[in-house]
Amino acid sequence: MRGGLKHALEVVLVRSGGSNLARLARRGQGLILAYHGIVPDGALVAGEHSLHLPQRQFAAQLSHLSLTHDLVPLEAVLDNGSPGRRPRAAITFDDAYQGAVTVGVEELRRRSMPATIFVAPAFLGGQCFWWDGLADSAGRGLDEGLRRRALDVLRGEHAAVCRWAHREGRSLQPLPPFARTATEAELQAAVRQPGITLGSHSWSHPNLARLGPDELRDELERPLRWLHDRFPGATVPWAAYPYGLYSPAVERAAEAAGYRAGLAIAGGWIPRHGADRFALPRLNLPAGMSQHGFVLRTSGLWSG
Repeated sequence: MRGGLKHALEVVLVRSGGSNLARLARRGQGLILAYHGIVPDGALVAGEHSLHLPQRQFAAQLSHLSLTHDLVPLEAVLDNGSPGRRPRAAITFDDAYQGAVTVGVEELRRRSMPATIFVAPAFLGGQCFWWDGLADSAGRGLDEGLRRRALDVLRGEHAAVCRWAHREGRSLQPLPPFARTATEAELQAAVRQPGITLGSHSWSHPNLARLGPDELRDELERPLRWLHDRFPGATVPWAAYPYGLYSPAVERAAEAAGYRAGLAIAGGWIPRHGADRFALPRLNLPAGMSQHGFVLRTSGLWSG
């Protein structure tokens, strides 16, 4: 759909009250929102642009959610008790970007909203992810062929992708701190805020579906131990699968490792009945989405 037509349709659907009716139909149902990085006000977007949401846009989305959803901790989003008058929503961040851990958490603090940050401990400390470093100057990221090679052939492993990129004459672009990973100290500061918890994003962010049994077990067990050791009061035993990629073997391994649930990166609303706890859907929220588009998608009226 052309951009102008899509925007016009979004405006019509919101102003007609369609999103309000859709939310009424979803009352009591759970929705997990998937964010990545947050760009501080006044900074230029860097890395893969779709993953880094401007702070002002994030704040507008949170303000809307405060009026339309019951914001709950992640572990409460599956609560099937009283349906309530509004949909339930839980906020999550993948990758522990510094921008999310600092300015993103500050926006949540101002509104007393809970959230869970999914951490790949091997990448903490101001490191750059390959997809941000290899994004083109316009922030469009890798083309689909290169992305498939990185995820399937190279198993999404950072070092392997960087070695391959070097052979191809590609170099990682420099990135500002907000588009790099947070430090452990910044995570400690974040979890001192009420309602902020941490979950596992594997140990080193590979494509879990491409790993053998021993590697898979290590990637799942190691971060959970690390989190419990360093953040005992703020760790939730949930996993967000890197790249949203998983398999039945990954689901079984996550359960065996001691997790209570596993998250994809897409899929929308949690089914009211029969949800697979180790393949739970989320609503991914890219930076290019308009505010009207956000309203429609979080109401359940539009998934496109």
